[in-house]
Amino acid sequence: MAELSTFRLHPGDPAPEFALSGVDGATHRLADWSDHPLMVVSFWCNHCPYVQAWEPRMIELGRRFGPKGVQFVLINANDSRAYPEDRFESMQARAREKGYPFPYLHDETQEVARAYGALVTPHPMLFGRDRRLLFQGRIDDDHQHPERVRHRFLETAIEQALAGARVAPAELPVAGCTVKWRS
Repeated sequence: MAELSTFRLHPGDPAPEFALSGVDGATHRLADWSDHPLMVVSFWCNHCPYVQAWEPRMIELGRRFGPKGVQFVLINANDSRAYPEDRFESMQARAREKGYPFPYLHDETQEVARAYGALVTPHPMLFGRDRRLLFQGRIDDDHQHPERVRHRFLETAIEQALAGARVAPAELPVAGCTVKWRS
């Protein structure tokens, strides 16, 4: 688990700009979604068992909240030479196979992950209309057993933000596989 003291961004900080290739063949920028009231940026990958466990729940959140104006963007920054499952072609196959309802982007240089302070996969962050951080933490409190989930952290943060309420808690320790940095 990565602790709050190691986060680079904190509530109120602006989302760093990016221009990344998506599995759809297009280049995507933060500004592409300026008309969306909320944006979830989550650092992601293919091989991590935490990601794989939370993946169906993230897809469901994307499908449910996308029509309400919440843009979800997944970013894979892992070293694909050391982790071939995280190669761009594998990302394309996974997004297709799972029916991702959101862009899946490749951060080959790892510069975007560093700018956001990504620590693990998954590392979800929720930004408001002004693209300032509202929440970062875990998707929920039990990645392995969806039936045992008692706290849906990301979902609650989205609902609070859509209602115009203060997001609380705004930060939680993240849990997952460490981002696989290049040496």
